[in-house]
Amino acid sequence: MNLLVPEDFIVPQRLETPEFLLRPLMIGDVVKDYDAVMSSVEHLQGVFGPNSTWPRPDLSFEQDLIDLGWHHKEFQLRRSFAYTVVSPDESLCLGCVYIYPSSDPDYDAEAYCWVRASHARLDRSLFDAFSHWLAAQWPFRRVRFPGKIPT
Repeated sequence: MNLLVPEDFIVPQRLETPEFLLRPLMIGDVVKDYDAVMSSVEHLQGVFGPNSTWPRPDLSFEQDLIDLGWHHKEFQLRRSFAYTVVSPDESLCLGCVYIYPSSDPDYDAEAYCWVRASHARLDRSLFDAFSHWLAAQWPFRRVRFPGKIPT
């Protein structure tokens, strides 16, 4: 089994800012996650790079549940990590962040983040908080952000 982080590394469970909270994405988040994705399909095109087809406009609730189940299991296995980005009171899913093994050998990990269209103003805040959190709390020397060019 290929672990993304060492077995003895304590995986961070939260990142809190005044604007949002990151916590592990679980299957129980599917209703709020599906709403965030489907209300933002056009806005999210390209978040995983120019050739990505996610999210498709015909994404079903069931398929989103399957995706969240996969993310949840990968987190448990320490092979990749997905966090939901929620409002401070957790009433609304604002987006997600993901940490994957890197496809580029010069990097330890690849990271992605997105926010729902209605909260696009948080995009830079999320990217800044997420990238600083990865540098400060995670064991990676170099993290790649494909498709995300800081502005």
